[in-house]
Amino acid sequence: MNDINVTVAIVTYKSAQLTIDCLGSIEAERSTDDGICIRVIVVDNASGDAPAIEEAIEKNSWSSWVTLARAPRNGGFAYGNNLAFRLALSDGPPDYFHLLNPDTLVRKGAMGALVRFLEAHPNVGIVGSCFENLDGSDWPIAFRFPSILSEIESGLQLRLASRILQRWVVAVEMSLVPQPVDWLPGASMMIRPTLFKVIGGFDETYFLYFEETDFCFRAKKAGYSTWYVPESRVMHIAGQSTKVTGRDAGSKRLPSYWFESRRRYFMASYGTARAMAVDVVALMAHAFGHLKRIAQRRSDRGVPHFLRDLAYHSVLWPRNSKFEATRPYLSDS
Repeated sequence: MNDINVTVAIVTYKSAQLTIDCLGSIEAERSTDDGICIRVIVVDNASGDAPAIEEAIEKNSWSSWVTLARAPRNGGFAYGNNLAFRLALSDGPPDYFHLLNPDTLVRKGAMGALVRFLEAHPNVGIVGSCFENLDGSDWPIAFRFPSILSEIESGLQLRLASRILQRWVVAVEMSLVPQPVDWLPGASMMIRPTLFKVIGGFDETYFLYFEETDFCFRAKKAGYSTWYVPESRVMHIAGQSTKVTGRDAGSKRLPSYWFESRRRYFMASYGTARAMAVDVVALMAHAFGHLKRIAQRRSDRGVPHFLRDLAYHSVLWPRNSKFEATRPYLSDS
């Protein structure tokens, strides 16, 4: 496994110290596998993180393997990673491209495990890690693609319905063996560069959320599978940039861009007509679930204003039914 080049992309937004800590863990990883050459491109999404990160790069003598790029605007996760990939190509394409969140710490051998799996399975396009929580406990979760049946299950929140619809529940608890999945979190995702070119990179219409889901969906349509590789372990403090989806954050109102990304995913993946059907079913299921919680006098009423926000951003409204086709943000040239 000699001379395998891996380019890591870290897109940061107001996460300077987390990014610096992540770079420290990558520094240790660089000395773990002699056959892997790791370099990093940090993209500051116009957040003001750059000066602190630049100072840390100089102080720790990381400049030989860390490049800091200042994005001209905060275009979101997809935009930042596409920018990093373009920069990686300018120095010659790497063998593998690894997306890594700033709020992660790479455990020993994590990148090597992903590289070895891709080397052994040339038909696999995407691999991802097993995550640890901050306290060291496991978070061994991967995901199925959202569907009309998963919307019913998440809306109703009934034990019987969840049991019947178990095959369509989005979050899946994984075992200790590698296995194919629908999609993985972009917090630690290694990709073949050829896949980036074939499907045109990430869809930058997504600001945050659903961009990895969309990317893996388009990869599957192009004939590339996605695998969960538990030998690769990464500590991930979820939701540190947005403060929305942290696993211990409790119920918070979701931002409008979450609903906009959800709408785009269903329209892009299944078409406008099916996206409308999904919204009708989702609204009915979530309305039933909300009324059930009221009837049970539960203090936990779910995500605040979820039903109202889902209705407001629904594709059922003419103002939301216009769809801009996914365009190739990265060419194959």
